[in-house]
Formats: sequence, C-alpha cells, structure tokens
Amino acid sequence: MRTSFLFTSESVSEGHPDKVSDQISDAIVDLFLAKDPEARVACETLTTTQTVVLAGEIRGAGIMDTAGNWAPGVEQEIEDTVRAVVREIGYQQEGFHWETLRFENNLHPQSAHIAQGVDASGNKDEGAGDQGIMFGFACDETPDLMPATLDYSHKILERMAADRKSGAAPFLEPDAKSQVTLRYENGRPVACTAVVVSTQHAPGYDQGEEEAELKTYVRRVVREVLPDGFLSGDTQWHINPTGSFVIGGPDGDAGLTGRKIIVDTYGGAAPHGGGAFSGKDPTKVDRSAAYITRYLAKNVVAAGLAKRCTIQIAYAIGVSEPLSLYVDTHGTAADGVSDEALEKAILGLDTLGRLTPRAIRTHLGLNRPIYRPTAAYGHFGRRADGDYFPWERTDLADALKAALPR
Repeated sequence: MRTSFLFTSESVSEGHPDKVSDQISDAIVDLFLAKDPEARVACETLTTTQTVVLAGEIRGAGIMDTAGNWAPGVEQEIEDTVRAVVREIGYQQEGFHWETLRFENNLHPQSAHIAQGVDASGNKDEGAGDQGIMFGFACDETPDLMPATLDYSHKILERMAADRKSGAAPFLEPDAKSQVTLRYENGRPVACTAVVVSTQHAPGYDQGEEEAELKTYVRRVVREVLPDGFLSGDTQWHINPTGSFVIGGPDGDAGLTGRKIIVDTYGGAAPHGGGAFSGKDPTKVDRSAAYITRYLAKNVVAAGLAKRCTIQIAYAIGVSEPLSLYVDTHGTAADGVSDEALEKAILGLDTLGRLTPRAIRTHLGLNRPIYRPTAAYGHFGRRADGDYFPWERTDLADALKAALPR
C-alpha cells in the first residue's frame, strides 16, 4: 500500500443538472413514503432546458392502484413537489425556471413479477429488491471519517451555496463544481497541491473587477474550509478556468438521476458496486445496503478497531440474507483485531438481524421521508441529526468491540 502520493476527488453543487435530477427523485420518494412507509418507488428524473420528465415504477397505498390510477390529488402533489425543489435550489432563469418549466409525469405501477419476488409471503421472508454488490467505507482522515479530498470538495460548495442563498455572494448562480488534490505522506493528507472551482455566475463576472471579486471570494472560501497550512504558494488555483459560466444547470447540460455515484459516496477512495441511490425506496439494497455498510465501516473506525475500513455485501433478488460479507481494514487494524473476526462479529450482532433488507430498514429507521437532504453534497460524512442520516451514527462501536474475541 503506497503511503506517499497525490489523490483527487470532486464534488458538484445542488444546482448541477444531475443533482437537480437526484433531488427531484428523492423528493418524490419522500412524498410517497410520507403517504405509505411501505411504498415501492423507483423514480428517474430527466432535466433539460425548461423541462423536467419523471419515469419509473411505483406502488403504495394512497398513491396509485395496480391499474395505474392515481389517488385523488396525488398527480398535482407530484408536480408541486418538483417545482418546489427547483425553486429551493434557486433556478429562476430563462432557460430553467421553476414556475414556467414544462413538466411530464410518466410514473407507472411496479411490475407484478418484481413484487412477487420481493414481498414476504407465507414462510418466505421479504427478499432483496435486486441483486448487486454494495460497499461501505470509513477512514480517520477527517472528523467525519471520510476521505479528506471529498470532504473538503463538498464543504467548499456547501459554503458557496449558503452564501448564495443568504445574499452574501449574490453574484453566484446554482450550478458549480469543485475538485481538491491533496498530497499524502505516510498515508496522511498534509498539503493541497491543486484546487479547481467552476461556478455559474451572474453576467459580467467573467471580466474586470467583477471577475476579480468572484475569484477573491472563492479563494477565501477555500482557505476557510481547508486546514491551516494545507495551502501554500505552490498550490495551483483554477477558478472558472474556461472563462464565462453564465449558462448552466439543466439549460447548459441535461441532467439524469444517478449519474454522480462517486460524488455521492467516497470520491474514488473506495470501490463502488455501481448502483445509484436517489429515487429508490429503502427496499432497494442499492440504497439500504450501501447505508448499512457505511454505518458498519464507520463504527469500526470510530471504535478504534481500524484506521481505514472497507466493507462489501452482496444480495440476490428475492433472497433475504446476504450472499457474502467482506471486511478489509487495509492493514490498519488495531492489535489483535483481524478482518475475519470483524466479519463474524458483525454477522453475530442480534440488533442487525443477519442484515436482511427488513432488518436494515428497521435498525436504521429507513422507511421515512428522509432522503431529499441526501441528494446533494454526499450521502456520507454528514451529521446524524434526529431522523436524518441515521447511518452516520456511531452507536454500534461498543457492541462491535464487545463482540470481538478477547
């Protein structure tokens, strides 16, 4: 394992077209779970110039019947939800405006063939909503137990979005991207060698004093986010390197749900099983199993059992228990702790219920409308707050330590 290297991660803002799509899809998930905690949702969103299109499969009491008939008022609620998301992000532009955009709803009933494999019946426990492999990861590079390159990339854009919405940076528009490159020595981040920030802006902020104001602002935000001493005269700065960035968001580039899976997870510092999260109810293990593996990996690191931990889990559609569980602490485990012992400890914890889809949802409380906030600035490394981001809790650390052989 290399200990000295450069590593880079990127993030995108809530106004990026793919993230607009993710937030709409997750707002629909929340709308339906509020009506029926057992709702089945697979909602995809396309955004482009003055247009939002929904497609996918749904099932749930008070939402739609098996013949595809909507419950009274639900279609209007869906459209109102879409427009509210776009308004809250901040799009009131000629090419994409929450009030005047064209909306198209193509959601339809879930396939009966999928339902029969997933639903519990007779002596059959509820099965996974699909096959697949999911990964969780944690490391001790930041207080959030996340890769530092991604953590800082997210926080730069979060700060800029907050300033845009508060009026502190009125020249910013919603679409933006960031990228942070750090130098690692002895496996630890020690310096920032490059920062890239591209942000949509008001007309005129690509030249003269206005451009200087924007670049000065971005530099200040980056300095406030990165740790003291990480920036130096050797740091490369690329702020709006292509020049003008007035046309952005879905007007500048079409957006689709699920296209930012590396931004959503670990910034390339850990493997990814390939499944996206947004738009899916928690019976889909692409989402719930990725959350539980992050929860487990984070608790391993929080317990001091390792400095770095990757966990893989695998499922088959319609089958309740996982096919495999794999733990890799990358040679960073505490003395006397083995990866095999961690695997046995995790599978032996009664509170986790053998990691069936139902047990995961019960343990983390996932059958609730808690997903819209996950759809921008990452699903992981966020603060567990009441009902939100329960997979970021570290309440399993003591139980893991107690379950290991002494």
